Amino acid sequence: MNRVMLIFVFLISVTSVFAQSEFSVDLYDSQRSRVVPVVVYQPRKVSAKTQVVILNHGYDGNKNSKSNQTYSYLSRFLSQNGYFVISIQHELANDPLLAMTGDFMQTRMPNWERGVENILFSIKEFKKLKPTLDWNELTMIGHSNGGDMTMLFASKYPGMLAKAISLDHRRMVMPRCDRPRIYTLRGCDYEADKQVIPTAEEQQEFHITVVKLDGIRHTDMDDKGSVEQHDRMLRYIYEFLKD
Repeated sequence: MNRVMLIFVFLISVTSVFAQSEFSVDLYDSQRSRVVPVVVYQPRKVSAKTQVVILNHGYDGNKNSKSNQTYSYLSRFLSQNGYFVISIQHELANDPLLAMTGDFMQTRMPNWERGVENILFSIKEFKKLKPTLDWNELTMIGHSNGGDMTMLFASKYPGMLAKAISLDHRRMVMPRCDRPRIYTLRGCDYEADKQVIPTAEEQQEFHITVVKLDGIRHTDMDDKGSVEQHDRMLRYIYEFLKD
């Protein structure tokens, strides 16, 4: 059994020790006249060493007002292992639909920019609500369209993040940078657009990690995936977070 497996088996055995709490909050951004719903997954023990994870969900056609709760396997795992997780609801029912045609780096940019504004606002509000958390080691995780938002945020505000993780985003070009550290898990059924994924040389130069997952599809990365698929992804994510 390798080191990663040993770590993960140990984690499974101790997660029951960390009783975490979950609650929903509707933040209100008066400058944009916009409600920003979030779900918080809080670990039992919170201190100045508690690191924060921002989670950005994938796109579902504005049909689900609780998209930010559809990654509970990931959110609960992280909070049970000591992370303070903020999962943001990015699309509201009356928002413009995500563009499905054209140059996505242009046609989808308004959606991603709105997501970045949601993230900035949520961070600002939670820094006031939870000022003692470790905001210097902020991690952001996003799946699909939420991964596009994550990569855009990492490009625009690299100093605010320590780590940025994409779960199979395909449109937004990944920043070539040393900070934040960039990590991406790639599904087996779709390829990203050209230039989105760094070349092997760029991955080495900027210490970017690209992991291809056999047997895990794009749609398996939220709660619809199997326990075995989720366990594999959690092992990779946790190893990167603790590195």
